[in-house]
Amino acid sequence: MPDVIVVGAGPAGSAAACHLARSGLDVHVLEKSAFPREKVCGDGLTPRAVRELLDLGVDIDAPGWFRNRGLRLIAGDRRLELPWPDTGYPPFGLTRTRHDLDDILARHAVAAGAVLSQNTKVTAPLRDRTGRVTGVRTDAGEHRAPIVIAADGASSRLSVALGLHPRRDRPIGTAARRYYRSPRHDDPYLEAWLDLVPAGYGWVFGMGDGTCNVGVALLRTAHADTRRLLDGWLARTPPDWGFTEDNAVSPLRGAALPMGYTRRPHYLPGLLLTGDSGGMINPSTGEGIGYALEAARIAAETVRAALAAPTPGARERALYTYPSAIRQANGRPFTLGRTFARAIENPLVMRAATRAGLANPPLMRFALTLLGNLTDPSADHLAAALTRLAPAS
Repeated sequence: MPDVIVVGAGPAGSAAACHLARSGLDVHVLEKSAFPREKVCGDGLTPRAVRELLDLGVDIDAPGWFRNRGLRLIAGDRRLELPWPDTGYPPFGLTRTRHDLDDILARHAVAAGAVLSQNTKVTAPLRDRTGRVTGVRTDAGEHRAPIVIAADGASSRLSVALGLHPRRDRPIGTAARRYYRSPRHDDPYLEAWLDLVPAGYGWVFGMGDGTCNVGVALLRTAHADTRRLLDGWLARTPPDWGFTEDNAVSPLRGAALPMGYTRRPHYLPGLLLTGDSGGMINPSTGEGIGYALEAARIAAETVRAALAAPTPGARERALYTYPSAIRQANGRPFTLGRTFARAIENPLVMRAATRAGLANPPLMRFALTLLGNLTDPSADHLAAALTRLAPAS
C-alpha cells in the first residue's frame, strides 16, 4: 500500500508527487487521461511559478521554454511595459504550453520515484466507518493509502463526492484561448488588453515557437460569450499580427476559473485539496499555475510531517495545519483580489482605474506587485504591509 495517493497529474498533482517521492515516500499518482494531453490555459508562468519550478529542479534552460521580461498593459491608445518587480523572485517569467508542461512535470515526478497510472479514472472516495478517506475507487479497482491528495481540477469529482461544492460567495470566472501562427511569437513581454470588458482582459502570450497563445479571461462573469468577445477583439487587431482563421493552429477551447479558494475546507480527514480543486486561482489576475505549484509544496511538507508523527493523533493534528498554511500563504492577497475584481465589474470603475493606472507607471508597478502577489517583506515593505491588512479568510 502506498503512503500517499495523488488524484490528478496536472501541475499541482505532479509537483506534490515529486516533492513527496523525493523525500522517500511511496506515492501513486492516478491520472484519468494520457500524456501528452491538451489543457486550456494561458501558458504564462510568472516569477512566482518560476521559483517553484526551480525548486522542483526542472531544467528551464532546456529547449522549449521561452522567457519574458514582464507585462505589457494596453487600453485604448495607452500602453505601459512593466518589468517583473524585483521582490526576491526570479527576474523573469516563462511560457510553455500545458501540453508540454504537464507532461514534463509528470515525468519529473516519475523520475523522483512516484508511480504514475494513466488512463485511470477515479470514480469515488473510499471511507472507513468514521468517514475518513482511506483511498479511492477507480474504473480498474480500489486503491488505498493513509492520505489522499485531490488535485483533480476545477470540477474535482472527488471533492464533490465528499460534499465539497464551490462556495457561492467565491467567483468562478471563464477563459478561452486559441493558438495562432504569428510574427509576435517572440515578444519579450506578456501582453494584457484591459479595455475589452469590465472585470476581464484579453491576452497575447508569445510562445517562442512561431505561435502565440491568444485568449480572454472574465474574472467575475461565469456565463459570458467568450467566443464572441475574442472574435470581436481579434477582428480589430492589425492584420500583420496573424490572428486570423487562416493562421489558427488549434480550435477555440474554454475552461472555468475557480478563484479565491472556491472550495473549502482544504482538508477533510484523510484528504487534502490542492490547485484548482481548492479554487487556488488569483481572483485579480486569473493566475493559477504558480499557486498550484506552491500549494503542492505546502501539501507535501504537511504530509511529510504527518507521516513522521509518532501517533495517529499527532498525525491528524499535523494534517489539520494544512488549511491554515494555505491561508497564510495566499489568503490575504486573494481577499484583495476578490475585492478588486468585484469593484471593476462596474464599467465606470474599470475605465477610471485603467486610465489612471496607465498614466501613472509607479502606481501600476505597485498594483502589479500587490495584486499579482509578488510581494516579499524584505524587498517591498509597503506592499507587504497592505497585504497583511487584508483578512486571510
